[in-house]
Amino acid sequence: MTKSTDRRSTDDHGHDIIDPLHVAIVTVSTSRATADGEPEDPGGDTIAECFEADGHEIRARELVRDDYAAIRTAVRSLVVQPDIDVVLTTGGTGVTADDVSPEATSALFERDLPGFGELFRSLSWDEVGTRAMASRATAGIAADTPVFCLPGSTNACRTACEKLIVPEAPHLAGLATKHRVGTDTQTLADFEPED
Repeated sequence: MTKSTDRRSTDDHGHDIIDPLHVAIVTVSTSRATADGEPEDPGGDTIAECFEADGHEIRARELVRDDYAAIRTAVRSLVVQPDIDVVLTTGGTGVTADDVSPEATSALFERDLPGFGELFRSLSWDEVGTRAMASRATAGIAADTPVFCLPGSTNACRTACEKLIVPEAPHLAGLATKHRVGTDTQTLADFEPED
């Protein structure tokens, strides 16, 4: 297993970066998670395409139902893996009763990244107008791993990844783990936020 320190360097400004990134994707969809056979995953596929086009590697993909505990468990298990640098969820960011991805992921955050949601909704305004206000896309750092919570639409995933996440994630991952250079292990207990 390649550790992030083997891929760590600095950019032109001397900031820590991790490149290429090892990425995990969690697709949140009850209908897809309970479907017979191999379900389609257009949001997850779009995220994977965006990262792979920039030379990053998809290390894990999971499909979970719209359920707080299922989402939180999936994300928790991924952020503590030493070979995962960034985690993205797709789906469950709207305003219906079962859209709980933002709550499930943000419960794990040690630090919020409010600028992501603000910028994403600003970009979405250009594409969908006032409907952008219904997106509860969010981001934060959990177990020193950037986590992005995206809508399920392919357009939203592409906009978020191409314009915001892929360009900035190597820098965010480098900064979030800067104090861990040379550290081989971490446990969930080290990062579990207090409830």
